[in-house]
Amino acid sequence: MERYSSPGFIFLILSAWISCCVAFYLPGLAPVSYCEPGKASNPACLSKIDLFVNRLDSVESVIPYEYASFDFCIPPASKSSPTENLGQVVFGERIRPSMYNITFKKDEICKTLCSKSYNPGTPEDMKKLEFLKNGIALNYQNHWIIDNMPVTWCYEVADEPSRYCSTGFPIGCHVSEDGQARDACVTSTLFNERGMHYVFNHIDIEIKYHDGSGEDWDGSRLMSAKVTPRSIKHTKEGDCATDSPAMGIPLDFKGTSEFKILYSYTVRFMREEDANHKWASRWDYILDSMPHTKIQWFSIMNSLVIVLFLSGMVAMIMLRTLHKDIARYNQMDSAEDAQEEFGWKLVHGDVFRPPKKGMLLSVMLGCGTQIFIMVFFTLVFACLGFLSPANRGALMTCALVLFVCLGSPAGYVSARIYKMVGGELWKTNVLLSAFFFPGLMFGIFFLLNLVLWAEGSSAAVPFTTLLALLTMWFGISVPLTFLGAYLGFKKKPIEQPVRTNQIPRQIPDQSIYTRAGPGIIMGGVLPFGCIFIQLFFILNSIWSHQIYYMFGFLFVVCLILLLTVSETTILLCYFHLCAEDYHWWWRSFLTGGCTAVYFFLYSIHFFVTKLTITGTASTFLYFGYTLIMVLIFFLFTGTVGFFACFFFVRKIYSIVKVD
Repeated sequence: MERYSSPGFIFLILSAWISCCVAFYLPGLAPVSYCEPGKASNPACLSKIDLFVNRLDSVESVIPYEYASFDFCIPPASKSSPTENLGQVVFGERIRPSMYNITFKKDEICKTLCSKSYNPGTPEDMKKLEFLKNGIALNYQNHWIIDNMPVTWCYEVADEPSRYCSTGFPIGCHVSEDGQARDACVTSTLFNERGMHYVFNHIDIEIKYHDGSGEDWDGSRLMSAKVTPRSIKHTKEGDCATDSPAMGIPLDFKGTSEFKILYSYTVRFMREEDANHKWASRWDYILDSMPHTKIQWFSIMNSLVIVLFLSGMVAMIMLRTLHKDIARYNQMDSAEDAQEEFGWKLVHGDVFRPPKKGMLLSVMLGCGTQIFIMVFFTLVFACLGFLSPANRGALMTCALVLFVCLGSPAGYVSARIYKMVGGELWKTNVLLSAFFFPGLMFGIFFLLNLVLWAEGSSAAVPFTTLLALLTMWFGISVPLTFLGAYLGFKKKPIEQPVRTNQIPRQIPDQSIYTRAGPGIIMGGVLPFGCIFIQLFFILNSIWSHQIYYMFGFLFVVCLILLLTVSETTILLCYFHLCAEDYHWWWRSFLTGGCTAVYFFLYSIHFFVTKLTITGTASTFLYFGYTLIMVLIFFLFTGTVGFFACFFFVRKIYSIVKVD
C-alpha cells in the first residue's frame, strides 16, 4: 500500500481554492493491472487477487473486533499483513490476509474454504460459539478489501428507487423471539425459526473488470467487487444449492456430539460493459448510493443566509453607528463634552485591563491556534484528494503529524498573549502550553484505550504505538512549543491603542440581555445553526461506519463557521461595550466556544435518537470520544471568537482621540 505523499506547499496554496470546489475525490493510489495466468505480456501485470479482511464493527456497539476473534477461517501466521500507517492503527483498522484464493478470470463454484468444529463438552469451543452468536445478535459487519477497494453488499431499500451499496455485510442473521429479523434476513424464507442465530457461511463474490485492450495500458483493471452472503447447511462439500437449509446454531446442544460449520465461497468474473466507466470513478457507485448531496447544498444555503444576516448587522454597526460615534467623539473640544458621552467610548481607560486568569486564557489561545492551523491544512489536503477514502488512515495521520509539528505557533501565541496581559510566570506558561491540553486529551484517550484493551477490541491502540505517540509529543511537539514560547517572550509586549486607568471603572447594573451568561448562551446558537447538518453527516460516518468524502462541502461550511463565530462575537462584544461592560476577554472566548456546548448537546440527541448502541462500555466510549471532539471544537471556536473580538476592539479604540 502506497504511503501518503503531497506536492509542494506553494502548489497547495495556489490550488486549494480550485480543488475545494471541484475535487471531492481524487484517487491517492496508482491502478493495478491484472492478467490471466501465463498471458501477461507485462511483468507488472498480476494474476493473483488478494482479498484482505478488516476489523468487524456494529452500529449497536462502539467496540470493533478483529476478524480472527469470531473464529472464522484465517491463513497461517506466515502470511504477512499489509503495512498500516499511524492513522490506521489509531483508528483501529486491522487489515489482515485471508484464505480466499482468487485468480483473475478464474471462476470458482462452491469452493470449500475451511471447516470449524465445536464440541459441546469443551468450554473453549462453547466460548467461541457464544462470541459468534453475540456478534450475530449485535449485527457485526465484515469489511473486506480487494484491489484497495471495499467489497460491497448491495440490496434493495424500501421506498428507494435504486439499490443501496454498503461497504460492510453482516456475519449472520438473528431472528428474535417475536419473529423480528433484520434486512439481511427478510429477503429469505429460510430464516424461520425464532430465537435462532444463522451464520452466513457462504459468500458469492462478483468481480467486474475493465479490459485494457485498445487502451494505453496492458491487462485489465478491477472496477467493483460485490458480495452476496448466504447461510447454507452443507450436506456435502461442493453443494451450495439456493434452496439448501440455512446454517443455524442450535439452541440446545443436548445430545449433540459435535457442531460443525463449513465455510465456502463462489467467485465469478464479469466484464464491465459500460465503456465510459473509468477506473478513476469506480468508487462512484458506492458514494452515489448515499443521497446526501442535495441536503449538503441546502445546508450551505441555510448557512449563507445566516452569514448574510450577520454581515448586514456588522456592516450597519460599522458604517452607521460606529462611524457616527467616532466622528462625533473626535470633534469634541472639551473633556466636559466627553463626560456627557456614554457607551463604549467611556470605557476606553478599562477596555484593555488585563483579565483574571490570564495564564489559562493564554494557554487556551495557544492550543486553539495550533488546532486552527491543523484543521485548515488538513482540509486543504483533503480537498486536494490526498486524504480520500482510497488512502486509508491518511486523514488521521495528517491531523496527528500536523498537530505535533505545529507546537511553535501554540507556544508563540500563548507567550505573546500572556506577556501582553502582564504575566510574569513565563516558565509556568511554557510548561502549561506544552503539556496541559495535549496531556488532557491524551489522558482521556488513554483511559478509553484501557476500556478497549479490557474488552479485547481491535480498536485498542498497541502499547508500542502509544510509545510512538508519546515520543512524537515529547520529542517534537514539546521542543517546538518551547521554541515558539522563547521567540514570543523575546518580543516586546503588544502595545494597546489606549492607556489603562489605575482605578477600575465601576460597571453599571446590567439588564438580563447584557449579562455574561445569556450573551454567551445566545452567541453559540447561530454558529451551531450553520454546521448542525454537516455535523450529522460527520457523526453518522464515525458511529454508523459510513464513508465521509465530501470535504469540499466541509471546507465551505468551515469558512462559514469562521465568519459566523467572528461576526456573532463582534456583535455581542459591541453591545456589551455599549452597556459599559469592559470584561470582554473571557466573554469573547466563551461566546465562540459555546458552540461546542451545543455540539455536545446535539451528540446526546444523536445518541438517543439515531443510534442503537447498547452496553455500558460502548456508551462510555461514545461519550469519551465525544468529549475529546468537543474539547477540540471548544478551543477552535473560542480562539476564533477571541481574536475576532480582539482585532475589532483594537481597531475601534485606535481611531478614537484620547488625551
